[in-house]
Amino acid sequence: MPRAGGRRGDPELRGQALWSSGFRPFFLGAACYGPLLLALWYGARAGWWGAPGAGLALPLLHAHELLFGFAAALVCGVLLTALPSWSGAREVRGGRLAALFVVWAVGRGAFLAGLPYAGVLDSALLPVLALVLFATVSHARRRLFWWTLPPLAALAAANALYYFGPDPRWALTLGVHALAFLFTLYGGLFIPAFTRRWLHARGERAAAILPPLEYATALAMIVFACADVLGAPPAWTAAAALAAAMVHAWRFARWRGWRTASEPLLWCIHLGYAWLIAALVLRALAEIAPEVPRDAWIHAFTLGAYGMLKIGLMTRVALRHTGRPLKASAAMQIAFLMVFAASLLRLAYSVHGLGEWALAGSALLWAAALLAYLAVHGTMLLRPSLPRP
Repeated sequence: MPRAGGRRGDPELRGQALWSSGFRPFFLGAACYGPLLLALWYGARAGWWGAPGAGLALPLLHAHELLFGFAAALVCGVLLTALPSWSGAREVRGGRLAALFVVWAVGRGAFLAGLPYAGVLDSALLPVLALVLFATVSHARRRLFWWTLPPLAALAAANALYYFGPDPRWALTLGVHALAFLFTLYGGLFIPAFTRRWLHARGERAAAILPPLEYATALAMIVFACADVLGAPPAWTAAAALAAAMVHAWRFARWRGWRTASEPLLWCIHLGYAWLIAALVLRALAEIAPEVPRDAWIHAFTLGAYGMLKIGLMTRVALRHTGRPLKASAAMQIAFLMVFAASLLRLAYSVHGLGEWALAGSALLWAAALLAYLAVHGTMLLRPSLPRP
């Protein structure tokens, strides 16, 4: 992926590196907001302070903000950086990028403060992002990039339905499936591309993209989403989830991720994809094993799959797009392991009924990993990129 803006010597961007590429403000925003959100949620759960917002059930607040606050910021950062790089379109930067980030930040403040028009303010971000990206993908020669828009529209609709629909839990389920489809689409682009490049540099074989398998993976996720969102009979939902897990496992095996165990920037994102397969299996088990709660798959996906893929990708993008070598620091390698451990603890809390210490430990580890990212890469995102060699 070509490096994005913030280069020294570019008079248009000098002094405003933060607004030179989409990953900079949105990765910073997500890394700051994630720990804050977990602190607000856990403190309110423990009774240390009241829940933010007006009349919001704490579990719904927690789920909404992790999905439409934290995860949506990462969606913005990745798509605003990756799509222009691949399509050759001009990046959104400067005042337009700052305005988009303000829309995200205002939505967070309005939601947490329980303002009367929070739904309108918060629901604006994703439709605006979709319009911006439409202008980007409309010039792309590869129609693959058009696949970005339907799940993004579904994510936007889910956020609006949370506020204005009859059932916010249904809206959250729709949002998780939209995010899972985006994860499937872009994970299937990033992970094998980075892995092939690394394997080829070492003279090893790497599998090429198999288009029928890619279409089968997308179809399996759509069928699973329809079964889950529309309330299909348990056997159908379990079968759809297992079928999706099997297709993803085939796809995952072709990438030969076990060969990348010596490269933290790769094993982190491969582990994230493995968490997706585990999440799908858990969703199937929830229909046939009463001891597995239905929300177990959501935590396996959001904390494990999405969390590991994104912290690995955030690290890679911060290094490459600011002109630094692709080498994860020791602190970030520990952060990768903290996200993995946090995911295991959260899953054990749900499935095995571990005590409150497991939930607290999971939140603490996940927040610490994001704070480590801020400590290591925060200044890189605020400063201009290093000159190219």
